[in-house]
Amino acid sequence: MLQITEKNFDEKVLGAKGVVVLDFWAAWCGPCKMQGPVFEAAAAEHPEALFGKVNVDEETALANQFQIMSIPTLVYLKDGKVIRKTTGYQEKEEISATLKECL
Repeated sequence: MLQITEKNFDEKVLGAKGVVVLDFWAAWCGPCKMQGPVFEAAAAEHPEALFGKVNVDEETALANQFQIMSIPTLVYLKDGKVIRKTTGYQEKEEISATLKECL
């Protein structure tokens, strides 16, 4: 799974063509631990999008930039612009449905 940091954000996220889905998470967050495997399964099923994870404890500037107040939060971007944000645990089917709306 691609780890998104402040250093690689411009290249990996803003430079990506199409849809990027970011999972804002933290190691201490119970729902984030549940979200992780589901997020990875969704990524495996949707090669048409780029999936990446942002650790909010290590990447506070990115968390602030995206105004992350609760985790897990999934942020969907298309061509570098935020088009959808969901907060709280999401089932794989919900991620897939949101992704299809964004494509």
